[in-house]
Amino acid sequence: MKNGIVRFAALYVFNVAALLVIGLLLPGVSVGFNALWASVILTLAALFVKPLLAGAFRRSAAKSAAERTKAGEKVVQYVLVYLVELIVWVLTVWLSGVRASGFWAFVLPPLALLFGWMIYDQIDDRLRAKAGEIYDAVQARVKGGETTTTSPTTAAAESPETRAARDELDDGLTPEQRRMLDELG
Repeated sequence: MKNGIVRFAALYVFNVAALLVIGLLLPGVSVGFNALWASVILTLAALFVKPLLAGAFRRSAAKSAAERTKAGEKVVQYVLVYLVELIVWVLTVWLSGVRASGFWAFVLPPLALLFGWMIYDQIDDRLRAKAGEIYDAVQARVKGGETTTTSPTTAAAESPETRAARDELDDGLTPEQRRMLDELG
């Protein structure tokens, strides 16, 4: 569940920025504060609708792939990717307060989204790692516990010295002090 929340949050933040840039750069598109809700729709569409559409279009195009040249196949693949982006954009406009008026307001934003998501793909790992850290910190504060940076596999593989040092960090006592305190009580 954590991975899903982190993935959604990271993509949501990126989509808000992308929608605001699209609204600023394209005169036929009006985004404004609707970017917050439109980004929810765009993120859900990118996570769930986009893979379904891409798979359906790929299966459909694969039936006639043998009849096309290598260059023709690449063109078909690019057109299919654009069609998926266009459908996601139309869904976003239809289900949110984003307004698109004119031909270019429907043709250019899918290209902007495509380029934006290419950029997002390049920074995705770093963004998810940072969002994961924030998620862990918030979860620790909500539960009132501490964040742990070790996984069960690394905990099993650590040396006794490392474990003793970790215990010392946890309570501030050295192993010798901990032993003496145990002997007293």
